[in-house]
Amino acid sequence: MTLKKILSYDSGPFWQFAKYGLVGVMATCVQTVVFYMLASTCMKCLGADDWAVKFLALPSTEFTGAEPWYASRGTIAAEATAVGFFIANVFCWLMNRAFVFRPGRFLWYVEFGMFFGVAAFATLVALFVMKLLIDGFGLMTSMAVAIEILVSFCINYIVRKFFIFKR
Repeated sequence: MTLKKILSYDSGPFWQFAKYGLVGVMATCVQTVVFYMLASTCMKCLGADDWAVKFLALPSTEFTGAEPWYASRGTIAAEATAVGFFIANVFCWLMNRAFVFRPGRFLWYVEFGMFFGVAAFATLVALFVMKLLIDGFGLMTSMAVAIEILVSFCINYIVRKFFIFKR
C-alpha cells in the first residue's frame, strides 16, 4: 500500500485506527510539552523529586511542604494541563480532520464542538483524578499526569468510537 493511500480517508479500518493512534500520540506530546513548559516556568508545580526535574533537568521549586504553593500544587498542575489541553485538542481536531476521518458529516463548528466537548469531559474527569492523586495521596506530579493521560485516553476513545464516529 502506498503512503498516499494510507494517508487517504479510504485507507481501511487498520490504517484509520493506526492514524487515529498516531494523531493521539502527537496530541498527547503537544499537551505534555505545553504542560511541562508551563509547570517549569510561569506555573511552577514541580518539586525537586519530580521525574521531569530529575530526567529532563527541568527547573523545580524548592519547598518544605508547609508553603502555600505546595498546598495548591494540584490546582496549578490542573491549570497548566487545561492550557495544554486546549492547544493539543485544536491540533488533534485539525489532524484527525485532515488525515483520519472524512469531514462533512456535521458542519465544521458542530464537529469541532462535539470533538472538543468529549475531550473536555474526559479531561475534566482525568483532572479530578490527577488532583485527587496529588493533593489527596501526595503522588508526584509526573506520575499523576501519566495517570491523567491514561484516564483521558480511555474516555475519549470509548465515547468517540461508540457515539461521535459511529456510523
